[in-house]
Amino acid sequence: MKLSEFIINDIKPLNSKSKIRDLQLLFNQLTFSHIPVEDDSKAYLGCFSETDAHCFESDKTLDTYKYAIEDFFVRDTTLWLDVLEAFAINSTNIMPVLNEQNKYLGYYELNDIISLFNESPFFSEAGGVLVIEKGINDYSFSEVSQIVESNDGKLLGAFISKMNSDLVQITLKIGNTGLNEIIQTFRRYSYNIVSGHEEDSYVESLKERSDYLKKYLNI
Repeated sequence: MKLSEFIINDIKPLNSKSKIRDLQLLFNQLTFSHIPVEDDSKAYLGCFSETDAHCFESDKTLDTYKYAIEDFFVRDTTLWLDVLEAFAINSTNIMPVLNEQNKYLGYYELNDIISLFNESPFFSEAGGVLVIEKGINDYSFSEVSQIVESNDGKLLGAFISKMNSDLVQITLKIGNTGLNEIIQTFRRYSYNIVSGHEEDSYVESLKERSDYLKKYLNI
């Protein structure tokens, strides 16, 4: 299904000459964090946030507060992962959609885009989740893929889940095999295992108990 099929057009943008009370009324009726605004020529101007709207004088017009307009949108050709990123960057649950001629087509709702994410193989396919960590200048996705596939694993998805100046964490979804051999291979390649398979946790627990027993017998 094309992402553009999720475009909704049941709420039209408010005209910039509308009163703030009209904007406030819309927010009272809807659960949107933002409402799109257009000028007299139907050109998209941006969005007003609910937080700002309730701070404005209700008898003023929207164009009185042009400085508060947030100018964010995506194209109807924007990939869904980039759309999801736009939602996050702008802290919104509604995303205006424009075509290449900057014509307003409608909007995406956050829940619809998240549902696409949940239907991706990363979440929908059976498999194990593994979080690995390595120096930011020492890792490569080609190496990560090679390690997984050399152990007969199928990489269903991977993304950088945490990063700082020294380290990067990568979250992997792996199908077709148990994770224990893959985990041991990552360790041989100097990757730290942040979290992984229950079987690996069990092995680690056995090692800890074995070390404790050795210390006890040496007393």
